[in-house]
Amino acid sequence: MVSGAFLGALVVLASTVMADKGVQEQTPEPAAQEKVSLPLQELRAFAEVFERVSSDYVEEVDDKKLLEGAISGMLSSLDPHSAYLPPKSFEEMEEHTKGEFGGLGMEVGMEDGFVKVISPIDDTPAEKAGVKAGDLIIKLGDEPVKGKTLSEAVDIMRGKPGTKLKLTIVRKGADAPINLTITRAVIKVKSVKQKMLKDGIGYVRISQFQVRTGQDLLEAIQKLDELNKAPINGLVLDLRNNPGGVLTAAVQVSDAFLNDGLIVYTEGRIKNSKMRFEAEKGDVLEGKPMVVLINEGSASASEIVSGALQDQKRAIIVGRTSFGKGSVQTLLPLNNGAAIKVTTARYYTPLGRSIQAEGIKPDIQVDLAKIEKVDTSDFMNVKEKDLSGHLENGNGNGKDKADKNGESKQASADEDIAKLLEKDYELNEAFRVLKTMALTQQMQK
Repeated sequence: MVSGAFLGALVVLASTVMADKGVQEQTPEPAAQEKVSLPLQELRAFAEVFERVSSDYVEEVDDKKLLEGAISGMLSSLDPHSAYLPPKSFEEMEEHTKGEFGGLGMEVGMEDGFVKVISPIDDTPAEKAGVKAGDLIIKLGDEPVKGKTLSEAVDIMRGKPGTKLKLTIVRKGADAPINLTITRAVIKVKSVKQKMLKDGIGYVRISQFQVRTGQDLLEAIQKLDELNKAPINGLVLDLRNNPGGVLTAAVQVSDAFLNDGLIVYTEGRIKNSKMRFEAEKGDVLEGKPMVVLINEGSASASEIVSGALQDQKRAIIVGRTSFGKGSVQTLLPLNNGAAIKVTTARYYTPLGRSIQAEGIKPDIQVDLAKIEKVDTSDFMNVKEKDLSGHLENGNGNGKDKADKNGESKQASADEDIAKLLEKDYELNEAFRVLKTMALTQQMQK
């Protein structure tokens, strides 16, 4: 199983939903093979071009390099996600799926000849340096990106941990190109993180879909229940800037919140590309309300999850329209140790919606914004307790030191959550929506 895009250093050819291993090694059906007719005239033209380049090019060219270039060109002409992976790239892609690899830490693709950032990966050098989804990388060090293939660009971005690389970035809304110097590192991706917010509401962040993500999600929710000392009242599932990954992981995450019904299905030309995934009984939240956060960096497997939960009316989707990556790539190993990654199917939500080039539209749109706290210290803010001779509360002051220490720790934790919600406007809006849903559900009991 392999995740979206190759490379981790940077990563891949783009966010990708990868099919299961059983599908990876599929071969055309006999009936399909009989229908294949070789375009002899074009093959003769290819042989002629190969011979001319091999003999007449200004410098001697290795025949193997020419043939690999031809294969790469064949696949890249199909769509942005089909690609030829030489043995080294194939090996790096498998490392990426397992969640550990070297480099800068972002998912990338190509747009107009430049490297486009699909999304930076959480807690990596790229994310910490301020790289954002949608950035166009126009220079790597002193070398222009224009004219390079994505694999060539990614090779430059990868390197020995501890070494630095300067990126020149064009960002929408910026007046001038942005220069960022990033230190390469070994990227260890923990795809699932959890945190308790307030009022019994939990928060789970999935940064990408790896082989273990489904199991890690269940463990994260169990930890939230333990922190809350009771089953949580609701969940914010954060899929923002999640570029995708392994298809079965997306199915497992969706299934965790559903008791039955269709999750996703795929349609392609060959039999093995036609798949349907149904939910099994066992909603881990037992019907408690959910909000899923998405944005323009949510792609592929993220869209499978948000589309399934939206169509099944299991969650409210909050944020901005997702990336629109609605195709499945199959990894086909070759005899020379390389592989090809080829698009074999489109995926559809339970209601038959294709996400390809459209994306998931949120139920509640939340535009990019920033919350600013108003300083009220200069305002008239007199309360009862400020009045001279005010009547005491009457609850007594009999709490011991241990109680006060516990209150102090809780107050500190509450303050941290308040700062998080103040800083993250989209999360704050999702929390407000979910809190309203939880209160409504409680009132209906």
